[in-house]
Amino acid sequence: FLCGRWLGKGMDDGSLERILVGELLTSHTEVDERQCRTPPLQQSPSMIRRFVTISPNNKPKLNTGQIQEAIGEAVNGIVKHFHKPEKERGSLTLLLCGESGLVSALEQVFQHGFKSPRLFKNVFIWDFLEKAQTYYVTLEQNEVVPEENWQTRARNFCRFITAINNTPRNIGKDGKFQMLVCLGARDHLLHHWIALLADCPITAQMYEDIALIKDHTLVNSLIRVLQTLQEFNITLEASIVKGINI
Repeated sequence: FLCGRWLGKGMDDGSLERILVGELLTSHTEVDERQCRTPPLQQSPSMIRRFVTISPNNKPKLNTGQIQEAIGEAVNGIVKHFHKPEKERGSLTLLLCGESGLVSALEQVFQHGFKSPRLFKNVFIWDFLEKAQTYYVTLEQNEVVPEENWQTRARNFCRFITAINNTPRNIGKDGKFQMLVCLGARDHLLHHWIALLADCPITAQMYEDIALIKDHTLVNSLIRVLQTLQEFNITLEASIVKGINI
């Protein structure tokens, strides 16, 4: 199964497993015409090849309008899923983790305006989220807490990051991000986390001024779209949760 990503500790995002979501194709013609969108894998990675990481960082960068549209379509797909009779519903995992799913759309949000890393060093969204977690943990230890709602959001965010990091599975940084988005969708916390991260000083350090996450109007629009998922009871497959009890 081609996934266009590396498997191995110290390579790519350090993952030893990937979730590949199958899509049902309706005709043989479509199969023939459908091109594999993942880059071809080398038969054996050379030392030079190790630095050429195939990751979401290398995906075509979208502008803010395209990202908003992708988020809207991903959320709309989930809303339509729940409005269908139960027997007619397709795969919720596809809508979350598929090529045009919610995880992929939110990846684009966090990749937009992400400061370019140094040569040979790939910085992942998860690196940013971990730094934000450290900031909030330190802030709470110093008992500098602006308000109760903010405190609850920060605690929830830190609890989920810690639980995912503590899993014995080698799921890699992008796999961890995928899991966080899916768990956040399940527990209706994504819009809270977006608001929290938009106000985090770590965001100011790791993102350019043009970043979507720094634009209050776009962030508020994103929050409103994600809030529409609150009314739905999202159940995750075991392959996504990977035994995490949270």
